[in-house]
Parts: sequence; structure tokens; C-alpha cells
Amino acid sequence: MISILTPFKNAAPYLETCIESIIKQSFADWQLLLIDDFSEDESYQIANEFAQKDNRIQLIKNHKSGLIHALRNGYQITKGEFITRMDADDIMPENKLEVLHHHLTSKGKGHVAIGKVKYFSDNTLGEGYLFYEKWLNQLTENGTNYTEIYKECVVPSPNFLIYKSDFDAIGGFTSDIYPEDYDLAFRMYKNKIKVIPCNEVTHFWRDHPTRSTRTQEHYKILNFIPLKVSNFLEIDFDKEKKLVVWGAAKKGKLIAQNLIQHNIQFSWVTENPQRIGHNVYGVFIENAQNLNESEQIQVIIAVSNKSEQKTIVEYLESKNLRNNGGYFMFF
Repeated sequence: MISILTPFKNAAPYLETCIESIIKQSFADWQLLLIDDFSEDESYQIANEFAQKDNRIQLIKNHKSGLIHALRNGYQITKGEFITRMDADDIMPENKLEVLHHHLTSKGKGHVAIGKVKYFSDNTLGEGYLFYEKWLNQLTENGTNYTEIYKECVVPSPNFLIYKSDFDAIGGFTSDIYPEDYDLAFRMYKNKIKVIPCNEVTHFWRDHPTRSTRTQEHYKILNFIPLKVSNFLEIDFDKEKKLVVWGAAKKGKLIAQNLIQHNIQFSWVTENPQRIGHNVYGVFIENAQNLNESEQIQVIIAVSNKSEQKTIVEYLESKNLRNNGGYFMFF
């Protein structure tokens, strides 16, 4: 059995379509746990109608407000050998659970099955969503998601399937850290849960004005930096090498602040002549072209401009600094 956890809050415009897409799944051995997180609209009534008609669907109320608490409450009554999440405003293709289940059982424990995503909206999709979709799907096709984990969350929260025993082993929903999906992805990476490549779209991701990633402080991109830095220091930081932060704009400064909070020494470089030579937080910003080729270094790239990123990567690779050990793209 697959246990599906779907927290919802004021999801009335989308919840019925979401649940219907689960009921239509070609893989029928599932348990759907709908957790009402203090909704003030008709969401609970909609969910209750489905629960009354299908004994695979259970509806509970959250004990304490918040997504993480809702997930924990639902998880306590999961019965499945496999765990997945579903967002109340999204849609499953009819073969989603079948595809993910087949991939995961073919590989066995120690793996996570994910699929490609497709964004949709009643309005025009922004370029950022389209770029994220293309970027994530390219990684998923090859199962190379972790290679760019410091850019963004590489395991979509409503589009993974994992053995419950593996999920428990990496901490499940016990962490209080937001964004909770990114934190979970880092724990999968840290515990060497292998990503299974997939070429099929297994999730339709809805964009709308009240989506949590648009409206909640937890999911603002700059709030991801403490999570990125702390996981980098725990998983990939090599104390035997010199750490370099490349980029001194707003994002570079936030990374620098977090490193200082962790008492980590680093060099700070940029190609922006207006910032070179400045002392910021007690660290002098140097010219990136003065990097010593003979030194063993690790580089955090804190530049968001795509063309500048490409130039920096080409420069570092010309110095024999390859990804996954030499440089890490944080944006």
C-alpha cells in the first residue's frame, strides 16, 4: 500500500479535482490521509464527502496549526509500506502511483522514485516557473538531482515515493525546519538515498495567486540560505581546503553572514570593480582573477545571473575545479 499525505487549508477551489485525480489512479492500493489545517472555507466539507464514499480516504483535523504539524498528525496513522505527499491544489496523472511504485520496487530500498513535473495555471506562467520546470526535469531524466541541490529543492515535495522504513531512517517529518521539502531533500542526500531517473511526467503542479510558495514567508528564496549553508558545512565542506565565496551582492552577503555565524573562515571574491577592496563584516573582498591556482579550494558561487554563472564555471573548470567537490552553485 501507498500512504498519501495531503494537508490542506482553504483549498476549496482545487481540492475536489485533486482528490478525483487520486481516485482515478491505475494503481489502486493506496490510503489517502486528508489533514485539515484549520480551513475557513468549504474544504473540510468537500473532503468529508469523499471520505464518506471511499474507505481508502481518511479525514482528520490538525491538532496544531502549520504544515509540518499537519504532516506529523497524518503520518501517525499511515499504514502503507510506501510514503508520498500530494498538494491539495495539484493533479496526479492517472499512472503516477503506478510509475513511481514500479520504479521504486525495481530498485529497492535506499532509493527514492521521483518523476518529471509540468506546471499549469489559469493565468500565464511566469518565466521563473518555466525555468524551474525545465531545470528540474533535466536533472530527473538522469537522476542527477543532488548535483545541483544547493541551487534549489531537487526532490519535489508532492512528487516522490519512498519506502516508509527509509523515510523513518532519515527522520521523516520530525524536523521543524522550513522549507520542509528542501530540508527533506537534504536529508535524503546526506543519507545517500539514491534518486531513480525518470522520463515521465508524474505530477501536474498548479500555480495560482494564493499558493503557499507565493504567500508564506517560509518559502521566500532568501530564507533558504541558512539551510543551504548549514547542510554544505555538514555534508560537503572540506576543512583541508580553502573556502571561497564568489559574489558580493545581496545573496553573497547573506552567505557570508551565515558562514561567520558558524565561525567559518573564507575568502571573498568578485569581478565587480565597485566591490573589490571593500571590507564587509571584517572580510576584504578581493579580485576573483587573483585566485591562486596552486591552492586547494572550494568555491561557493553566489551569483544569480545565468550568463555570469556560466563564465565563472568555465573559469573554474579551466582551473580543474569540477562540480561536486570544487565548486557549488548556490543560485
